[in-house]
Amino acid sequence: MKAADSLSELQEHIRHNYADLSKRLQQVAKYILDNSNSVAFDTVAVIAQQAEVPPSTLIRFANAFGFSGFNDMKQLFRRNLVEETTSYTDRARLYKQLESDPLPPETPKGILEEFVRANCQAMNHLVSQISEENLQQAVDILQRAENIYLIGLRRSFNVASYLTYAFRHLNKRAFLIDGLGGMFKEQLSMIGPKDAVVAISFSPYAQETVMLSEVASKAGAQQIVITDSQISPLASFSDVCFVVKEAKVDAFRSQSASLCLAQTLAVSMAFEERE
Repeated sequence: MKAADSLSELQEHIRHNYADLSKRLQQVAKYILDNSNSVAFDTVAVIAQQAEVPPSTLIRFANAFGFSGFNDMKQLFRRNLVEETTSYTDRARLYKQLESDPLPPETPKGILEEFVRANCQAMNHLVSQISEENLQQAVDILQRAENIYLIGLRRSFNVASYLTYAFRHLNKRAFLIDGLGGMFKEQLSMIGPKDAVVAISFSPYAQETVMLSEVASKAGAQQIVITDSQISPLASFSDVCFVVKEAKVDAFRSQSASLCLAQTLAVSMAFEERE
């Protein structure tokens, strides 16, 4: 295979050939597709650790897509990151960051600064990746729905809770599926084709959320999915799928981008109601 000349071309090659890759190479493919900033900034050792594969697997992956090595492929990610930055000052800062590996923050102020920096990147990525068409389609689905069911477990719970709160303030029939007493299916038993579901889950995906999305799909309800991967198990059930890449500092992930998207949906509905 001839090596891609741009990041978008490489991503298309990966998606097209994903099913034919070995399990290990699929792990790398998933990480590559969902973590372009990490691939641009992090070392091969860090990327291998995050993708849960040996460093040699990264080299095999790059070779499979026509590159002489992983660092050769990595240049596409760095070039794309710089080209997307319009400010010359920001470009210069990016070059400096790409050339050096910063030490992890140790003080509370340093941790705050790192989270703020990472969240700024996540927000910029969000606004550049989420399309106007998908946002409008999601708002239309929510406006038409007789009932809205919100599914978000574990670290996704606060996003689902916020949306339930916001939709009820918009006089929508919104129901939070929390599985109290293990009654997940019972809480979703009345769902029908005139209803909508907002399902939120990030890796490692909650199996209950995947199960409930399948139940909702069989009932004919339209689904809006907020997740972190183009190959998330929830994506196949979605009418609209938002892929959100959250900020991450060491092993700690933020939720600022997901909550920003949730608030955008709620406020957009409020403006449409007013009109």
